[in-house]
Amino acid sequence: MAAAAIFSSLRRRRSPSLQAFLAPVDLTDVALVQTLLSISSELVSCFSDRCFFFQRRNSRSLIRKMEVFLVLLEYLRDSGTCIESTAVLCFKELYLLLYRCKILLDYCGQSSKLWLLLQNHSISGHFHDLNQEISTLLDVFPADDIELSEDVREQIDLMQRQARNAKLHIDKNDELLRLRLFSFLDEFEHGRVPNHVDLRSFFVEGLGIKDAKTCRAEIEFLEEQIVNHEGDAEPAASVLNGFVAIMRYSRFLLFGFEEDEAELGIGSHKKRRKGLITQEIAETFLSIPKDFCCPITLDLMRDPVIISTGQTYDRRSIARWMEEGHRTCPKTGQMLVHDRLVPNRALRNLIVQWCTAHGIPYDPPETTDVSAESFASALPSRAAVEANRATAELLIQQLANGSPHAKTVAAREIRLLAKTGKENRAFIAKAGAIPHLRNLLSTHNPVAQENSVTAMLNLSIYDKNKSRIMDEEGCLGSIVKVLRFGLTTEARENAAATLFSLSAVHEYKKKIADESGAVEALATLLRSGTPRGKKDAVTALFNLSTHTDNCVRMIEAGAVTALVGALGHEGVAEEAAGALALIVRQPIGAAAVGEEEMAVTGLVGMMRCGTPRGKENAVAALLELCRSGGASATERVLKAPALVGLLQALLFTGTKRARRKAASLARVFQRCENAALHFGGLGVGYAFAGNSAANRDSSFTPDVSVPMSISVPVL
Repeated sequence: MAAAAIFSSLRRRRSPSLQAFLAPVDLTDVALVQTLLSISSELVSCFSDRCFFFQRRNSRSLIRKMEVFLVLLEYLRDSGTCIESTAVLCFKELYLLLYRCKILLDYCGQSSKLWLLLQNHSISGHFHDLNQEISTLLDVFPADDIELSEDVREQIDLMQRQARNAKLHIDKNDELLRLRLFSFLDEFEHGRVPNHVDLRSFFVEGLGIKDAKTCRAEIEFLEEQIVNHEGDAEPAASVLNGFVAIMRYSRFLLFGFEEDEAELGIGSHKKRRKGLITQEIAETFLSIPKDFCCPITLDLMRDPVIISTGQTYDRRSIARWMEEGHRTCPKTGQMLVHDRLVPNRALRNLIVQWCTAHGIPYDPPETTDVSAESFASALPSRAAVEANRATAELLIQQLANGSPHAKTVAAREIRLLAKTGKENRAFIAKAGAIPHLRNLLSTHNPVAQENSVTAMLNLSIYDKNKSRIMDEEGCLGSIVKVLRFGLTTEARENAAATLFSLSAVHEYKKKIADESGAVEALATLLRSGTPRGKKDAVTALFNLSTHTDNCVRMIEAGAVTALVGALGHEGVAEEAAGALALIVRQPIGAAAVGEEEMAVTGLVGMMRCGTPRGKENAVAALLELCRSGGASATERVLKAPALVGLLQALLFTGTKRARRKAASLARVFQRCENAALHFGGLGVGYAFAGNSAANRDSSFTPDVSVPMSISVPVL
């Protein structure tokens, strides 16, 4: 397990060529020696002068052995000695052995100090394994059959004895540092904050970490290990999260808040690394069926499960979603009535069949738990929570009293700290971050404003923080001002997402809509924003439209016009149709939508080309328009081209809700004068839907909620 972690980590950082894993098969004796000579020479020259912070003795011992092999190979090249077939086999094994040595030495040279410290035992074991392999290789090497000079033979014999007698070596000083690191974890685990002097002694004097930039590199490396080796990392992800939290706390405690301006540039928080495996998948010729991909990660599902709303997700991604404090379905926005995860075995079987047919490896899940409890191992430990709490206190102090530059740094770190874990979001808000973040929203520094509004967004995901934000005087107004006049595109988009998050509470929907300029700004963002901005805007407008008292405000602010215009844009059409279906339930809303020239055309177009959920929302909007808009609206819908065929298609192939709405719409038309002539062909389809509520009750009441397809983002 540890060996796989080391190999895969190095592979992501510096991908070895294919020849690293295949011994040469078609080289002559001379060419083989020359190839080995080139590899060993490169290895010795690269590592002989390098100073390893950890594993010094093991590294030096391995490099000395490589130097002896180099001497042997140079002698064979210069002497032109004929090589026996047995020796050729040994040299091919040496080829692989040299590359394994290079990978291990690279690993020790490139990994972070904290990670090497945590892996001290396993890495020492890898050095010992290589020593044993060298010993085995020399035991079978036919030295007596090859003419070697006396000094070369002596060096080979000495190396053989050393390798044979080598013991597992774990450096005592390294081990003491490792135990000391775990002692800090233990202190936080018991609710105690380690002494400032002890932390400085360990990180600065013990590990040589002397600035904030180095601390950040250490944190990023550990986070990368958590992501890349989730489930198979040693120590466990929860423990690694504790060390990340300790490192983050120590960074600000020891080195303060001053950073280079380049490190604080807009977007600098985003990691630009992209794993090798992801690139390989992107470059394949296969297109994974959309239904086989998790709606959260967009990756092929390994363990599809069904949640209480009926949607299917990959178990790991939906469990993480729930652990972060969400209580809604990521795709529909509906509240979850329970957290049970039911295996979708039918879909899993289809995925297995597809993978088998296309030669794609499929690793079956090791567990079939039916709840999110199996994800508990990834929950933050108490040490991580306490270390993050201590960090939050330092950050909030800087937000309150620090320099403008320090406030910018603090806002960014609170944004990142609030990105995961409801515990983090809870104590950050409880410690008083929201008033200071509100003040920073009005700054003229675009980086500070972007980070503060995004921090507010991440904090708002925790339900109890919604009331803290809404109750904070002037906070809602400041968020709306960022939405209207934000200094960066991302700041405006995240302000819209914050309003969407806050509007999940019904009593806040009216308050948000009544805030001056809020709905107008959302409508503007929906019309002219980036694809992501439009998505943020349409979901916020959808939430606001679920409050009946907001209908007039939505019309006056131009939101109806913007929603109609969005019907033709992929990615937002589904939610736009859902919002319109809610607005047209009121006569004034139906009148406003009816006056939009492209409204009926756009909704009918969605019935033809939209997603299954989009078709649901479109036919629901048309039905409500007929019911609330009177005869003129009904006639306008009736005259829409190709509507008969689209209704028939929905009656037979649509979702359950779409079939119900289509049947109700057909009934509305059949009641109209002369409508039977036009819609007589719907009889078969109407009968097909005969077991629906719409046919049993002509006064069928439409669904109270219209599903959404996006959730609150965490940024």
